[in-house]
Parts: sequence; C-alpha cells; structure tokens
Amino acid sequence: MSLALDDSVVLVTGGVRGVGAGISRVFLEAGATVVVCARRPGQAELAVGDRVADFVSCDVRDEAAVHDLIARIVDRYGRLDAVVNNAGGAPFALAADASPNFHRKIVELNMLAPLLVSQQANEVMQAQPQGGSIVMVSSVSGHRPSPGTAAYGAAKAGVDSLVGSLAVEWAPKVRVNSIVVGPVETEQSHLHYGDAAGLAAVAQTIPLRRLATPQDVGQCAAFLTSELAGYVSGSTLTVHGGGERPAFLGAVEQAAAQNSSNNTTGVGN
Repeated sequence: MSLALDDSVVLVTGGVRGVGAGISRVFLEAGATVVVCARRPGQAELAVGDRVADFVSCDVRDEAAVHDLIARIVDRYGRLDAVVNNAGGAPFALAADASPNFHRKIVELNMLAPLLVSQQANEVMQAQPQGGSIVMVSSVSGHRPSPGTAAYGAAKAGVDSLVGSLAVEWAPKVRVNSIVVGPVETEQSHLHYGDAAGLAAVAQTIPLRRLATPQDVGQCAAFLTSELAGYVSGSTLTVHGGGERPAFLGAVEQAAAQNSSNNTTGVGN
C-alpha cells in the first residue's frame, strides 16, 4: 500500500506558504500534478525534484475568480481529482473589540470560501467518471473555546458541519472529509506562540510533546484523497498529537507539589 497519486490533479488553496506549502510538497512527492493558489505567490517556487507546483493567483472569496481558477485547471489538465481547502486563518482579536466587518471577513475566508471552492470543484468532479475528493483543513479551535479568535473557531466548526452535509449530498461521486489540526510549527509560529521558549512550552502541553509539522498535515490530506481512504467520507480526522492535557491535571499536580514542599519545610523546622 502506498500514497502514490500519479496522474492525479490536485488543487491546494493557500498552498504557497506555511501548512499549505507542506501539503503541496507531500502531494508533489506522491506524484500528483499540484496547482496552488493564493492572492500572492510565495517567496520561492514550490518544487520537489523536477516536479514544480503550478501557481495561480486567486482570491478564494471571489466567486468569479474561483470560477476562472477551476476552469483554468480543467482547460490545462483535463480533470480535477482533489481539492485541499487550506486557505484561512485569523489574527488575534478579542470578540468584544473586533468590528462586525472583521468578524464578517473571518467567517467569509474560513467558511464561505471553502464552500465556494468546493461547489465549483464538485461541479467538475460530478461529471468525471472517477469523481473526486475534497478535504477541508479545519482546526481544534472549532471544537474548544477559542478566546481571541472566536469568529475563526466558529467558522471552523461550521466547516466541519459542512463536511457531513456535503458528503451526503455529493455522494457517491465525491468524497468530502475534514482534517482537524492542532498547533503547527511553521515560519509564522512566532506570531502565535512567541520565541523558541514559547514553542517549547506549547509542545509540553501536547501528549506527543511536539507541534505538528506541515508535512504531518500533508500526509493526512494525501491519505484522505487516495484510494486507501476510498470508503472514508463525511469524516473528521483529528491531527493534534493527542490533544491538550486537561488543565485540572496540572492544577492537581501543582497543588500536590506545593503541599509536599510545605510538608518538607515543616519537618525541617
């Protein structure tokens, strides 16, 4: 068994940097023809050996731009086998302080845009004998409190809800799944977690004691689009290293350590 995706044509939105670049490289390594889109190209060409990703400038919130993107892929390659809806994100902003327009744009980018891209891709895939596969890159923020990124968390929860509905509506030709991603170490990690000490501290809260890599996410996306996952649809694959250690355990351990220290001090006196 392998993740060989030779002859597959894959679109990765937001695929030029960070997690998206890692996803794109995994698909290139697996032999796929990869098209990446973003509003601006990355600093360097995405390539693995002699395989190079095809970059197309596109704002995935713009219906006309998305239509042109999908049409261009089909015109050039004759098919579209898989889409990984990775484009998204949000800066830190407390819900009470952010403007209604800010919240609107966050939901538009993180929920409505993936739906728009998926609609356009589904239209193509339904007409193909082989159908297709759509993967949403979601977040643990949609499954737990997300202070500072409340609209983002709500949008990601919406994406995971969409997956179940679309998987039913678009079956049997198109499979739709979601990857629920935890903290990932990228070139932008310092914006969320601070310096190396901050990253190390965050890693200690994760059972596997490290943040995910973009490649970890890419391998899961490749699996979901491959024949190995041919009977998987409407599912959420959680990629978070075991999740977050419950806060009460830390509180109990801290209290126990404090009691032990007090008792030791008392004996010494």
